[in-house]
Amino acid sequence: MLEAVLIHCPYCGEGFETTVDCSAGSQAYVEDCAICCRPIELRIRVDEDGGLIDVDAATDRD
Repeated sequence: MLEAVLIHCPYCGEGFETTVDCSAGSQAYVEDCAICCRPIELRIRVDEDGGLIDVDAATDRD
């Protein structure tokens, strides 16, 4: 199940929309900011039923 989420870049502070795949469970991956193109580490938490709990965006130094 894909879900649209609003992410705020930890580098430039701008917000942009992206999608996360909740069917893959909790995960972490890197996605480039749609505004400044710097790499953002996204940490996705999903509950047992596939519902989105939280999305955390961090720099590669956090």
